[in-house]
Amino acid sequence: MRGRWWLAVVRPQGKREGTWALPKGLVDPGESPAETALREGFEETGVTGRIEAKLGDVRYIYTWDGERVFKIVSFFLARAEKGRIGALPPGMEVEVAEARWLPLAEAPTLLAYRGERDMATRAVEALADDPL
Repeated sequence: MRGRWWLAVVRPQGKREGTWALPKGLVDPGESPAETALREGFEETGVTGRIEAKLGDVRYIYTWDGERVFKIVSFFLARAEKGRIGALPPGMEVEVAEARWLPLAEAPTLLAYRGERDMATRAVEALADDPL
């Protein structure tokens, strides 16, 4: 794994093999979006990290029980600190089928959702001049 940047991704439960997404979730009361990113990252991958920078927001609309829902998801660049990818806290297997490392340079083509691919591209750009 040395010599290049890596990205922690998940295959959400119920999604087919090869469907990779970034960890994300709802902001808990009293929690900032950055705190949510770190918590969700750990819960869904087993890895703790520290925030380096905000990458941006993805906005989208979906339908749930016949109602349109507008959602904003904030994404952050974080550096892994400790933990083991895939060693999920108890109970998280209901949300996550698999967690793994992907080469960051390949993430803009391997992630399933356009907004997340855009965030991976921003991460590649943000780290372009950052030595490993």
